Amino acid sequence: MTDDNEDVNNKNHYVNNSEFYQAMVEWKNVVKEAEASGETKRPPVTEYIGECFFKIAEHLSYRPNFINYHYREEMIGDGIENCLMYCHNFDPNKSKNPFSYFTQIIYYAFLRRIQKEKKQNYIKYKLAEAKDSEGRIPRWYADNFDSEKNDNVKNPYADMFGLSDTDLKKFEPNKKKKDADEDSPDK
Repeated sequence: MTDDNEDVNNKNHYVNNSEFYQAMVEWKNVVKEAEASGETKRPPVTEYIGECFFKIAEHLSYRPNFINYHYREEMIGDGIENCLMYCHNFDPNKSKNPFSYFTQIIYYAFLRRIQKEKKQNYIKYKLAEAKDSEGRIPRWYADNFDSEKNDNVKNPYADMFGLSDTDLKKFEPNKKKKDADEDSPDK
């Protein structure tokens, strides 16, 4: 009877935290031995640890705040890359929960990727806005892709690249102090 309950629990949890912890402890011991022997190159993580990184990243990408991004695969790749870069920082003496440690690393990697992609969209937005003085691009976009043909959009370029007003303000370069001083009424 208890075997059935354990099977159900294992199906619900895609990474067994205690096994993951044991694998991390064993890998950290191998790393310490390599450092003690004078090796400059860190030993690679085991296949099981890499599989855990992948499963954590894959399942985290299914959260509602990440699921609809078309660059989810890049987010997953960034998360795994960050785990591999910083897995040596996991200290088994401080925490016995590697799942939460690496989930947090992957979460912040996802946020960084989203910001990078928004920044790229902002660059595309500025280029389109600068090169299209007659407004042809938004009309073409609305005719070909916008099913609602929403004419009351405040900024069609930003809408086309999926940028909010907050994104535009965040990526807009700040005026330099010198420029601000020249505009002041005191002069």
